[in-house]
Amino acid sequence: MPTFHCNFSLTFETYLNNKRFNLFNKKTRMKVDRRSFIKTSGMFAAGSMVLPTFMQSCQNVQISANVKSYLDHFEVSTEMLQKVIAAAMSQGGNYADLFFEHKITNSISLEDGKVNRAFSNVDFGVGIRVLKGDQTGYAYSENISMDEMLNAAKMAANIANQPKEIGEQAVSEKVPADLYKISTKWTDVSIKDKIPFVQKINDKVFSLDDKVIKVNAFQSDETSFILFYNSEGRLTYDYRPMMRLGAVCVMQKGEQIENAYSARSYRKGFEVMTDDIVDEIANEAIEKTNILFEAGKPKAGEMPVVLGAGGSGILLHEAIGHTFEADFNRKGTSIFSDKLGKKVAENFINIIDDGTLPYDRGAINIDDEGNDVQKTYLVKDGMLNSYIHDRISAEYYGVDPTGNGRRESFRNIPLPRMRSTYMENGPHSVDEILAQVDYGVYVDNFSNGQVKIGAGDFTFFVKSGYMIENGKLTQPIKDINIVGNGPQALADITMAANDYKNDSGTWTCGKDGQSVPVTLGLPTVLVKKLTVGGTNA
Repeated sequence: MPTFHCNFSLTFETYLNNKRFNLFNKKTRMKVDRRSFIKTSGMFAAGSMVLPTFMQSCQNVQISANVKSYLDHFEVSTEMLQKVIAAAMSQGGNYADLFFEHKITNSISLEDGKVNRAFSNVDFGVGIRVLKGDQTGYAYSENISMDEMLNAAKMAANIANQPKEIGEQAVSEKVPADLYKISTKWTDVSIKDKIPFVQKINDKVFSLDDKVIKVNAFQSDETSFILFYNSEGRLTYDYRPMMRLGAVCVMQKGEQIENAYSARSYRKGFEVMTDDIVDEIANEAIEKTNILFEAGKPKAGEMPVVLGAGGSGILLHEAIGHTFEADFNRKGTSIFSDKLGKKVAENFINIIDDGTLPYDRGAINIDDEGNDVQKTYLVKDGMLNSYIHDRISAEYYGVDPTGNGRRESFRNIPLPRMRSTYMENGPHSVDEILAQVDYGVYVDNFSNGQVKIGAGDFTFFVKSGYMIENGKLTQPIKDINIVGNGPQALADITMAANDYKNDSGTWTCGKDGQSVPVTLGLPTVLVKKLTVGGTNA
């Protein structure tokens, strides 16, 4: 892979005829000291900042104090942004954007009763994207001096080859949503304030059951500052807090050892750390582990499967949600590519991807292309209503973006990605659903799986559940596989209950090597047949 000998961290990625070419140079250290950034970031308030002005900016552009504070935070002006965009568009690109990111991450882990691991990281830089039709030129830099941003912009510009001059863009500030107001910023909280909560989880789990032999508890938090500008003049920003708290419980009964996991994740501040959330996680970890001691396996074969409310939404996310992402449909690789506006499920089924749930792990005030977020009905009354769009796919289909352009960091291009994907309540009750099953399984605790995204074929590993016999939950089960096809499973949902639950665990979605936080949910539903891997007897 060729190396460019220059003094900035840069990746140039070209997407042309579905082939990817990468040019990468040696990384250099940021000119901004990372410890200084940690110290500086403590001056921010949720959604606004109180930083001193580092440099003159805005050149007579009318912008709010909020957006000005973000410009000052990244030490850029609107004039600088316009010059970088002009360089990015200089070879004839149709569109360009700048994505600035400053992320502060901290985590601690407890094992054997003591906090024995701690981690902190600061990430900082800008990604520069140029579009020419459906082709993408992309470069990023960890140093945002003017010279190095211009170098990166010129690299990204090479996706096009028709040089032209670009005039000054009219700056238009977009005030983002405000979905995750916080009281206490993570950047104002020391590690000494966090340690007691992982210790409380450890102590609480041990106190609940004599069979507990080990607890691994963890806490992490993340604070991100985002500044976005594009060739259409849109200037916007976001403040993104995130927390994770959870534990793995290990229990022993005789010679048998079992374990289970419980966690919560929200876009909230330190105020979420209470005894209530500790008790919730500890009790759930004990309950999930205890059920495994009495669990067996069903007979293998094809049978009705009842998906319990909440975490079973992982099947909806993986086996169905990804096939709704517009890039797969635009390229014809998804089984749903020719089904827009057609019936794909029973009339009572409504599937939503939503970026607007307050404090939700999957919520975003703006997407990573600067677009407004929204609640999008993917399936409405059983009909395929919309795909999950980013800017490129929205232009291809002649629709507005749905606010689903997401990226892992400034080093990555945005892709159509889910946020919080769930099914709305149906018209049935849980008892009505169970009464329809003579012999089948009820599952609500998935641990992992594999999905062929285009076709939707899947295999999921079920950590625990129950047998259903003559309409009743009977023997606990564990460690089984469920095999099927996502689109067919969607069509085979014959009943849905009115007990929808959003699962607020630590769900993370992977696609094309990028990971982003998501959530998911489901009411209890009946799938009339799936293949269940159990015993052969």
